[in-house]
Amino acid sequence: MEKRQVGRTQLEIDVLGLGGAPLGGNFVDLGYAQAEELIRAAQAAGIGYFDTAPWYGFGRSERVMGDVLRGGDYVLSDKVGRLLRPGAVDNPGDFGMVDPLPFHVVYDYGYDGIMRAYEDNLQRLGLERIDILLAHDIGAFQHGDENERHFRDLAEGGYRAMDELRAAGLIKAIGLGVNENQVCLDALGIGDWDVFLLAGRYTLLEQTALQALFPACREAGTSIICGGPFNSGILVGREMWNYAKAPAEVVEKARTLGDVADAFGVPLAAAALQFPLGDDIVTSVIPGPRDAGELAQILDWFETPIPAEFWTTLKTKGLVDESASVPG
Repeated sequence: MEKRQVGRTQLEIDVLGLGGAPLGGNFVDLGYAQAEELIRAAQAAGIGYFDTAPWYGFGRSERVMGDVLRGGDYVLSDKVGRLLRPGAVDNPGDFGMVDPLPFHVVYDYGYDGIMRAYEDNLQRLGLERIDILLAHDIGAFQHGDENERHFRDLAEGGYRAMDELRAAGLIKAIGLGVNENQVCLDALGIGDWDVFLLAGRYTLLEQTALQALFPACREAGTSIICGGPFNSGILVGREMWNYAKAPAEVVEKARTLGDVADAFGVPLAAAALQFPLGDDIVTSVIPGPRDAGELAQILDWFETPIPAEFWTTLKTKGLVDESASVPG
């Protein structure tokens, strides 16, 4: 597996990683045995970079991932900003979860909250280290008007906690794990970040990150991990986009992209998976397969040859930003 450098650190990660949301039962009914099988299949395929978070099944994803990774070689990113407190939520479906653990979330992006979350994560994982620590879902997309308070907590304390963990050598890289460009731009003003895990904003369907975020990240030495390369499923034939039912205009653009892909005999999902890595600021792409079968399909898409004329046609038709770097 090809590897790329994370920011200006000494850490390198696989260009294809495993996203851990489905391992916690987020938007899918996935049991422990299936989750374990999926992680082991990723390892057998040569994938060594894994991403998880307390949010995924309120700890379920962390537990199974830690159990499988323990004692072996891995690079792991985990997230802070949410503390898990005892007491089950009334309706897990309201959170997009199937059978989560009996906890609920308390948001805390302050110094003590970040330190507590980091220690709690290690306990749930049963691992001695986390390589990349990301402040999770900070931003208006998640918090609305409450984000001003949360971002202030991060700026005045949370960032300092993450920076101290990095300086002590306990963490190799720090960043954000978010779904929006603006909060990454805001974060560049409060600290020195190694990487942003950005879901859905730099994909075959949408390249808004090119406008301001990528130039700012290049100047700061911050790299990008692309989460959600299929935009919640719309680029693999599902109706989901941004974790909800896709609006008509998004469905139409995905259909048009698919028509071009069909004309070249290219699976649209293969193009979606490979596209982000055309830009050298992107360190890794981390889809979240729901079982070992989906992982096998992803691996096939990742190796699918795509002719240069395909990318040229997308730009000519105005379906991809003219300034976007493409694979090849």
